[in-house]
Amino acid sequence: MTPLIEVELYFLKGKIERWIRFGAPVNERTLDRRRRIAYFAPGSIFAFVRWASNDHGTLVSRVDILRACRSIEPYSTVPAVKPGAEILLRAAGWDRVQRVLRGIDAVESLGFAPQHICPDHWRHIHNRLAAGLPPRPYTRERHKAWLLRARVNSK
Repeated sequence: MTPLIEVELYFLKGKIERWIRFGAPVNERTLDRRRRIAYFAPGSIFAFVRWASNDHGTLVSRVDILRACRSIEPYSTVPAVKPGAEILLRAAGWDRVQRVLRGIDAVESLGFAPQHICPDHWRHIHNRLAAGLPPRPYTRERHKAWLLRARVNSK
């Protein structure tokens, strides 16, 4: 059996926040008032947001869109994600994080669950942000093409 990926979620009001923006954990475990562990099955896609501040303002603002890997696949280490995951998108800095969150909202406005769309779209957004360009929107036509491609690849 392939082990589940663990993501430690944390909340300390006004100081540290780590949460899942989208994705479907197969299980959760509460450690205490501030900490929980979310477990993701291999192949699951989820967005993990990390934010921290101090008395002078925001210190860290990040969003990672990750795919939980199977035990035989290579993965990247990500803080609070054990053992790690494939990084589809990584953004740091509040401006870039906001652009990613707007991209997630745009996918949801089409009626799609962000974890079920083509993973290449998240890579596309990552690359366009890195180049300083606006990403192309996800469309129903692209989603239809992704579903057809996924069906062909599964046979």
